Amino acid sequence: MLEVWSVLPSVAWRIGKVAAFIALGVTLANVLVAFGLVERVARLSKYLTRPANLPDEVGTAIVTTAASTTAGYGMLAEFRESGRLSDRATLVAVTINTFFGFVQHIFTFYAPVLIPILGLEVGLLYVGSRAAIALAITLTGVLAGALLLSGADGTVAGAVEADGGTASTPEDVGTEYPDRVAGKLRYAVEEGYAKTRKILPRLAAIYVVVAVVTANVDVTQVTGAAEPLAAVVGLPGAAVPVIAVFALDTTNGALFLASLPSGTFTPEAAVATMLVGGIVSFAVSTFKRSIPFQYGIWGAEFGSKVIVVNTVLKVGFIALAVGLLLYGPV
Repeated sequence: MLEVWSVLPSVAWRIGKVAAFIALGVTLANVLVAFGLVERVARLSKYLTRPANLPDEVGTAIVTTAASTTAGYGMLAEFRESGRLSDRATLVAVTINTFFGFVQHIFTFYAPVLIPILGLEVGLLYVGSRAAIALAITLTGVLAGALLLSGADGTVAGAVEADGGTASTPEDVGTEYPDRVAGKLRYAVEEGYAKTRKILPRLAAIYVVVAVVTANVDVTQVTGAAEPLAAVVGLPGAAVPVIAVFALDTTNGALFLASLPSGTFTPEAAVATMLVGGIVSFAVSTFKRSIPFQYGIWGAEFGSKVIVVNTVLKVGFIALAVGLLLYGPV
């Protein structure tokens, strides 16, 4: 007979605690964003664009990327179309954008959602690994600009702005926040409530299902047949279902991993498992989201180049991070 009722009290307590942290975290995150902290962080972009031989206005796109990835890409596309950036310089700028796009997700997803789900040790190690990967890609872009671009290569000489248009500024795009302090705080609270209400049903359902399954089934035995596959990267067999779920949805994958019995993974193995799931997820999302988005922004020819550069760099640095986690110095 299935053991169900005995696990519900502990599941309810865990769901309540995670939901409270998510609500608080999302609220605080929106307070920081509404009061301009993200933009202040991103002002450091000039120290990256100038060594990369990019025009200063590229920094405005990076600022915008920290608040809205779509808007930041849209600005870079306009710079390219108007002749401010050559194709090579645009690829460098897109690469440099990576870390600043990640900064946005620290405030809106990783810190308020994933860390409460995964716990402090695994959560910080995972977010730190993702931050290091994003920063490595950005620094690769700076190095590429320094080596491949000269001061004159960043722009297309003699180009005329398309249709007489002018470049957008950060004020033209992104979310508009209330002017008054009380309005910003009310907005942040409303966003925290809305995000929690959206996540809570899925969170509760997955916690209950996983808790019931793990109380009645030895997950490591069920996935034992798949252990040779996971062994290719040195992960236990229990990593296979986590990777499968993580590939479909990051939050669900984190919930699944966090709900497994204590000791199933070391912190390093847990993070490596999620990163491998991220590679699979990235492959899936490329077809579902990246291709339509990049083709819509750049057109098919240049959009394909952006996708290839993004894919090679992300997969390469994620694989390096997995290797360091599993086989690097303790």
